[in-house]
Amino acid sequence: MEELVRSNDAVFLSWLTARLDGENIDAVVLDTHASVMEGSISAIQRRVMVESHNLNQAKLLLIEAEDIQNGGPG
Repeated sequence: MEELVRSNDAVFLSWLTARLDGENIDAVVLDTHASVMEGSISAIQRRVMVESHNLNQAKLLLIEAEDIQNGGPG
């Protein structure tokens, strides 16, 4: 598995994992418990991991997320 993105934004992570699931891309979010245990000071970010053969398609979804965040069509 390869790292797609790191974030502590729970809404973004929820959207991303749902979007990946919708595209039949298996994703695993690592470091969730460590992130919660450190007291939400954002020292430990959660990592979204995808299988290597899905990495390029998953990166396209990150571009979609940036478009949505910037007010684009999404």
